[in-house]
Amino acid sequence: MKKILLLLTVCSVLLSCNKAGKNEYIITGTVKGIDGKTVILEKQDETGKLIPIDTVKIEKGKFTFKGAAKEPEMHLIQVEAAEGKVPFILENGDIEMDINKDSVGIAKISGTYNNEELSSYKEAGMKIQKKMMKFQKDNMAKMNEAQQKQDTVVMNSLRKEYAKFETEFVKQSNDYVATHPKAFISALIIESMFNQMDADIEKIKRYYNALDQSVKDTKPGKSIKSKLDKIAAPVAATSATSTEVGGMAPDFSAPNPEGKAISLKESLGKVTLIDFWASWCGPCRAENPNVVAMYNELHSKGFNIIGVSLDKDAAKWKEAIAKDKLTWNQISNLKFWEEPIALTYGVKSIPATYLLDANGKIVAKDLRGAALKAKIIELLGA
Repeated sequence: MKKILLLLTVCSVLLSCNKAGKNEYIITGTVKGIDGKTVILEKQDETGKLIPIDTVKIEKGKFTFKGAAKEPEMHLIQVEAAEGKVPFILENGDIEMDINKDSVGIAKISGTYNNEELSSYKEAGMKIQKKMMKFQKDNMAKMNEAQQKQDTVVMNSLRKEYAKFETEFVKQSNDYVATHPKAFISALIIESMFNQMDADIEKIKRYYNALDQSVKDTKPGKSIKSKLDKIAAPVAATSATSTEVGGMAPDFSAPNPEGKAISLKESLGKVTLIDFWASWCGPCRAENPNVVAMYNELHSKGFNIIGVSLDKDAAKWKEAIAKDKLTWNQISNLKFWEEPIALTYGVKSIPATYLLDANGKIVAKDLRGAALKAKIIELLGA
């Protein structure tokens, strides 16, 4: 009888340590110093808008969410009266959160495999970021002095040293993906590689193929496959031949921010630049001031631009156009990487550009900066 009671006690302890059932999640959060405030469980929809999933109250410094997750997915916790949000992976199991109301960004998330991995990945990234911030602090005065004196040798040297941190971030991500085929964040990292200026499609394909099937079956896993399939699929005959230098650029049409259809044909000048970009593309936004300056200088001589955006959020697209002062024709179907014009032109990464002559023939691709301006001036005869 005593042995039976002991066994029941042990079972009771084990069950209490694994509260969530097989197909459910229980989020248990601790927020010291806050009571009676609201906690919101949120996620982003396909347009990037945050939508509430559930709401609870903090009682005695604790809160609990319960539910069922079909698959791992990034979510956020918003605590009333606290600045910032807590990103985490919602998945079935017991998820524990220790939140500091004054430093929400450093909340400790644990309890499930993917959240443990997310924490480890972020910690490794923070180590690199701290080194980067220290380098900035130690060399700020030196950089300011070099800029004032136009000392390009010192400026280039400091930029070269700073670039090493960016390389370190890339290596961290690559190493993680290569060694964690069962981690959900591996799929998120791989998907983000499509947004790089010179996306290495073969590398993306190799990393995707090595993923565990459970990760391939998630939304980001399916998204990666969809993009790879589109890139690998035979492009329409016109795009296969005419998007090369020397070919005639395929005509296209799409709505501008006001909803009016604008075509390539009606946008042509003596020289025309087709600029594939997006509000979320950092390198695109960084290049925009140079393109604006070039357009302002050469438009009166016959230089035109038509921007084709790979955005999916109309508000963010319009905001970027206004903020970056892009005064030329802008169009988009707001279909992200499924933008039909980008697919026709075989665009695999952005920014991407096509330079056309007065007849619409492609004379150059993916030129930037001084090389782009020199080619435009040559074609204009300016």
